[in-house]
Amino acid sequence: MSQAVIDTASGIVYISGQVAWDADYQVSCHTVEGQLSNVLNNLTVVLDAAGSSVENLLSLRIYVRGELGDLMGTIAPIVAQFLAESRPAVTGIGVSSLASPETLVEIEATAALQ
Repeated sequence: MSQAVIDTASGIVYISGQVAWDADYQVSCHTVEGQLSNVLNNLTVVLDAAGSSVENLLSLRIYVRGELGDLMGTIAPIVAQFLAESRPAVTGIGVSSLASPETLVEIEATAALQ
């Protein structure tokens, strides 16, 4: 499995679901806010490594454990600050489980190359 795959013919980067794991596959924060910030940092690392950036995001799919509507007030400001002027298509999805029992947020994305 890969963190990202680049379709060189189209110049599109497909980014696997990013979670708040550190290099040892551990979650260090147990709040949605903290994990979302870590997930967005991990997403930025993958975008940079692929030769893309937040400004080139085409779509985000944000998965959160629980009822999405209950968490929108927490999630929306953090995502808006991260995106700044970028305006990708964004979908939020509430789920009952993710990559591990401690994982509260996962984001997969599609981006264009720079």
